[in-house]
Amino acid sequence: MPTQTTSTVLMVRPANFGFNPETAANNFYQQNDDRDSQEINKIAQKEFDGFVSLLEKNGINTIVVQDSAEPKKPDAIFPNNWFSTHEDGKVIIYPMFSPNRRLERRKDIIEKLIQTGYQVNEIIDLGFFEEDEQFLEGTGSMILDRVNKIAYACRSLRTHQVPLQYFGRLCGYEIIDFEASQTINDISTPIYHTNVMMHVGSEIAIVCLDSIANTSERLALHSKFENSGKKTIPITIKQKFNFAGNMLEVHNRQGQKITIMSKTAFDSLNKSQKETISKHTQIITPNIPTIEKLGGGSVRCMMAEIFLHRD
Repeated sequence: MPTQTTSTVLMVRPANFGFNPETAANNFYQQNDDRDSQEINKIAQKEFDGFVSLLEKNGINTIVVQDSAEPKKPDAIFPNNWFSTHEDGKVIIYPMFSPNRRLERRKDIIEKLIQTGYQVNEIIDLGFFEEDEQFLEGTGSMILDRVNKIAYACRSLRTHQVPLQYFGRLCGYEIIDFEASQTINDISTPIYHTNVMMHVGSEIAIVCLDSIANTSERLALHSKFENSGKKTIPITIKQKFNFAGNMLEVHNRQGQKITIMSKTAFDSLNKSQKETISKHTQIITPNIPTIEKLGGGSVRCMMAEIFLHRD
């Protein structure tokens, strides 16, 4: 029986974290500043270490891998985009939009999982899609309802339908794709990753329905949540910009359900939203403002879930 949550996540401690101009073209959450690059990386490392400590304090197994110094990879801190693991032993490696993000795909990380006793039955590399400028950036592009075998995805320059449908056939997932957009300086653009506007846990679905302009797609999405047993918690456009959609539910070693969201996201939620989430899971809130500002991603992006079984 598949499970929605894991008690183990893999995280990559940054060696050269910073603003990535290659991804900034379609990630409007990124904001550059004039601080020294070494200073920025040190601050990011401190935020990262605090996050890991909070996870471990709450009984969540955390595999920490050090990023390699060369080649420089400013977004290596976000490993969930380049690989995902599955309970049947599959490891899937994904096609990435940005050339410098393709450097993050490290075979030694997969080998480390195998060496530490995780059962990997098949490694499937979808990188060949990059030859045709087709991309699918892992659990950034897709929100997986693992129990009901549904993959939710908003189409964008980083989430194309051909590799998305390929994933569905490969893993036996129903694909629910839709258009979601945001307006910046009076210009409407697609939301680059689904996981900034949506989170699906074991009992709840947090989603910015206001970002879906098409009424039929919006209603179909809401109906899918209800029919699959999820309590829908809508968030606003402003809350989405504060990473309130970028959450992850895990469980700790005692089996307790925990929703991880950044302090930025938590502070943006109203009392009713917090109370509803708290009825279903405990909430923990790492504080990662520098990573969010320069990287344009939040806590969910920093955790690659490990669903592989151990020997």
